[in-house]
Amino acid sequence: MPDERPEERHELRASELIELGALTMTSEREDVIHVISLFGELDVATAGEVRGELERAEASDAASIVLDLSGLTFMDSTGIRLLIEARDRSRSDRNRLTLLRGPASVQRVLQIAGVDDVLPFAD
Repeated sequence: MPDERPEERHELRASELIELGALTMTSEREDVIHVISLFGELDVATAGEVRGELERAEASDAASIVLDLSGLTFMDSTGIRLLIEARDRSRSDRNRLTLLRGPASVQRVLQIAGVDDVLPFAD
């Protein structure tokens, strides 16, 4: 895309590393896909920042938003609520959200909460 202006290229591809104490988050945009990857603990202390990043991606023109849970080591009920709210927003916005499964311990929390089969997992 050599004939594009620099600010247009930035819109098509951007990457950001956000460290939130017990959670690290990467947020990357490549063409029409925005991927947010979480590493560490998604809990009451970190959910607000994750919510903000999801809402930022939702406000963009990304065709697909992927939330990667594979790097999580812990998730509490606040994280579960965040996922349900993101799913609900996605339903009213072209179903752009897709989740990538977390490790067994995180998936077990979702299963116990009874939400694992209502979230938009890729598989």
